[in-house]
Amino acid sequence: MVSVKKIRAEETFPLRLEVLRKNIDLPHQFDGDLDDETFHLGVFENEKLVCIGTFVKNAIEEIKGTQYQLRGMATATDVRGKGYGKLLLSFASDELLNRSINFLWCNAREVAVQFYEKNHFQIIGDLFVNKVGPHYKMYKEIKKK
Repeated sequence: MVSVKKIRAEETFPLRLEVLRKNIDLPHQFDGDLDDETFHLGVFENEKLVCIGTFVKNAIEEIKGTQYQLRGMATATDVRGKGYGKLLLSFASDELLNRSINFLWCNAREVAVQFYEKNHFQIIGDLFVNKVGPHYKMYKEIKKK
């Protein structure tokens, strides 16, 4: 059985460490993790947490409207390709719509751009590189289905 639900920030840390921060000298706890307006989602397969995402109220100049940033999205390697990331983003979009948010944006790793494009995100600006590697800033409009 697969389900999506809100989780605590601390519940995201093991997957963040395993998937996003392995051998990278960066913190696995993010600024904004504990803010009142931040929420964290988890996809559970048979009660095991297999996919996570953190949603932080944060705005960038390139987009006009109310915004949230997706941070720390990760899926366990052994369950990739099962649609859990898409499921998490769909659940998040409903939550953001209920909060009257217009846009969701993220700093997408270059290797994840195709995934985000399939989920209706668009690239803004040029490729940039940080400690983790090459990224693109991407966004999607939040609207009723």
